[in-house]
Amino acid sequence: ALYIVNVERNGKIIYTWKGNQRNTHIGLYDLQTKQNEHLYMFERDLQIISCSVNDERTLLAVSFRQYTEEDRVSWLLQSVSKYLTLLIEIQPINNVRVLKAVDSCVRVQFLYPVEGRNTSTESRLLIVSEDKYIEQFDIRVVAEEEHKMVIQNSGQLPRARVVDDLIWAQWDMMEQRLFYIVPKESKNTLKCVQFYPDENFNSILEAHLDISVNDTQLKLVNFGYDYCQDQDIASKSVNLQVFTSKAGGLCVCCSLASDIPDEIMYSIYFLHKGYNKTFTVSLERAESHHQLKEVAFMNLDYYVAAYLPGQFLHLLNIQHPDLLCYSLFLTGEDARIDMLQNCSIQSPLTSTVLDCHEGSMYAVSISDTALLQFLQNSKQDSERLAALHCALLYFRLTEDLEMQIIWWISENLSTCHSFDPIQEFIIASLYCRMCAETHNLDKLLPYTSLLDWIGVIPGVTCATDIISVPVLDFQNSKGFWEKLNSNLESVKYAEPHLHYHNTVLRREWRSILICLLHCSFGDFCFCTNQREERRTTAYLRNIFENAKKVLSHLDTWDSEERLIPLFQEEDYQQQLLMGLMVAHLKDHLMRHLQYVGKKKIDQIVLDYVANLLNLVHRIMKEVWRRYQLHSCIFCFDERGSAGEFAVFRIMSRILEAANGMCMPLPPGFHTLHLGLGVRCLPLHTLLHYIDTGVLHLTETCVRKLLKDLDNTEKNEKLKFSIVMRLPEALGQKVRQFWNHPINANFIARKYVKFLLEKLGNRQCSRPVPERLSVPVEFLPLNYLTSMLVEIENQGVHLYEKQDHVNVRFVEEVALKHTMMLLGLKYS
Repeated sequence: ALYIVNVERNGKIIYTWKGNQRNTHIGLYDLQTKQNEHLYMFERDLQIISCSVNDERTLLAVSFRQYTEEDRVSWLLQSVSKYLTLLIEIQPINNVRVLKAVDSCVRVQFLYPVEGRNTSTESRLLIVSEDKYIEQFDIRVVAEEEHKMVIQNSGQLPRARVVDDLIWAQWDMMEQRLFYIVPKESKNTLKCVQFYPDENFNSILEAHLDISVNDTQLKLVNFGYDYCQDQDIASKSVNLQVFTSKAGGLCVCCSLASDIPDEIMYSIYFLHKGYNKTFTVSLERAESHHQLKEVAFMNLDYYVAAYLPGQFLHLLNIQHPDLLCYSLFLTGEDARIDMLQNCSIQSPLTSTVLDCHEGSMYAVSISDTALLQFLQNSKQDSERLAALHCALLYFRLTEDLEMQIIWWISENLSTCHSFDPIQEFIIASLYCRMCAETHNLDKLLPYTSLLDWIGVIPGVTCATDIISVPVLDFQNSKGFWEKLNSNLESVKYAEPHLHYHNTVLRREWRSILICLLHCSFGDFCFCTNQREERRTTAYLRNIFENAKKVLSHLDTWDSEERLIPLFQEEDYQQQLLMGLMVAHLKDHLMRHLQYVGKKKIDQIVLDYVANLLNLVHRIMKEVWRRYQLHSCIFCFDERGSAGEFAVFRIMSRILEAANGMCMPLPPGFHTLHLGLGVRCLPLHTLLHYIDTGVLHLTETCVRKLLKDLDNTEKNEKLKFSIVMRLPEALGQKVRQFWNHPINANFIARKYVKFLLEKLGNRQCSRPVPERLSVPVEFLPLNYLTSMLVEIENQGVHLYEKQDHVNVRFVEEVALKHTMMLLGLKYS
């Protein structure tokens, strides 16, 4: 049987197997080319402990136990060392040099240069001894006799001591890092040595851990696996592993002993966040004590997985570990991993696990199909939120996956009680789309709609403790260390307060909405006690200019004909909110991203708001398709279908989500929403929705309603109810489109009230009647019209910018109304 003994930085796997003659073979498998290569053969049965090959495949380092239990006595009588470490020339197979012949176990690991570097004649080899030290050998190889590669120095190889007195160590082959723990004063200290291509190495990290580690035997991770010995060590020491992520996350995972047989405990130290979380899990099926095993850990980059076969799989969010609802806790069949049925697991590469008991390696990833199924079947908000967050931020959403998520949201709007799925979809999707563009943007944009979460995961308790952040010592280092340092700086400045929030935007928007109730956008003015610069015309012009840029940005993205009638009208209110959001978000980013530059920040902000509007349109497009609605539904002489009513309900929830986040909506959204409401709702419900702000009266929809509906009794009641609820500025614009006595009476009353308010306490100096062509002998009306004409002649401007509204209009409407009440004909 094949047995994996090591994984090199280039992804090549070193494995061993026994031949027919019980010879021990060493092979190399290339994951990219799917090719196998035979490296070396020992002509006897050996137990390989550790093995490594250099990047050029000219040298092979092997550590093995010299004798088995059967011949242990005879070997001891000959005083032969228990372990042997060899350095073998393999291009071609030639000399063999003994590096170590000792009674303590030794592990070997070649260092690898940066990818793409030219072939080097120098190799560096780490020797890790269970006597608690690590040293580095420098080996130079030269060419002899054409292609024969041999070690140049026949004497002692140059060596350097890397670390002493360590009690735990883990190798990170991808980034060429050595994590190790040394006992220091009252607490153990985690340190890290970074190896560089120029043959230097530096201690770059130091963090104090309140973890008890057995200091009698050295525990090694990712340095090969000696099953018999490591199993014995594992039973006496804590299972501890260090995981890193591309985003600068650094986690220390360890299983803890519990005094209660049916409880499992483990801690995750989120060093990049400055706290650790200790989890206690009550097992569903209590097993006998000897069957319970410690938790295994796996690195999935965005998640750390804590796995107990047959019990649970806990996917802990590394990037956002603050709220438990963003971590998936799976049990039963959902937690089953068929190929991994024991806890002897290491994670040598991201999304890869090595089953040390079987000597087999597997790729591990989260299935989007299984995740969607879990999302659809989940019954608790914590499961729904964790699965939704995983789908949106862990996966690069395909159009099909995004469509299925939108469908799930549309079906579960009323089942999610502790969060709004529409808000979560929009904010998390925006976060995922935007944060890849600029470094540190992930710390400034919101990733969730929740400020806190007080729910619980059944059977799981969590305790959070603040810990000291690691100390870094590096210069001009890019990649992981730069990102980790940025994360630690965010911890110092209280990271949650760095994320953009809409408090100031909401306050300004509310004050503006009050003004909008009393004036039109043509004569818009700020009527609150804002600072002076907020009142200037330049500020208002800039706000609307921002909105125009956002909408222009959207036009360049989507030139195809839109399925639903959005972005087809001027919605000044939504444009104002767009512009305000651009201004506030730009101010926020400018405070923290000065080094990026104003032009880049302008682009980020425009992209963010445009993506926001596009996401709302995306939701609308999918529900429009699902319920098979037509591109235009503004026909008010028919009742709406069941599909239209379903879309209306979803739009109402979108509006509720937008209001909760103080978020703009695409122009035309309120018009479409109102149109569906008129078609789908009974009159009393429609008016209630208008009165409570669920439906917004828009000029486009009201004008069409007044023009297209005939004047039946039912339609007159609808029109009059709508007209009576119009804001004053909007009412002045659209009432002229309803040619009906009721509307004329309403306009006349408003005009008389307007003139009388202008009159105040002034007295009429002389009556100057302007009579109709038909004489009217009705003294009260004659006196009223005479007084109103005098007020008009004193310089009152045209009312409502309508030429036909004057005293003669009032007199004619009054006579028509009187004659109608008397049942007489007016001529």
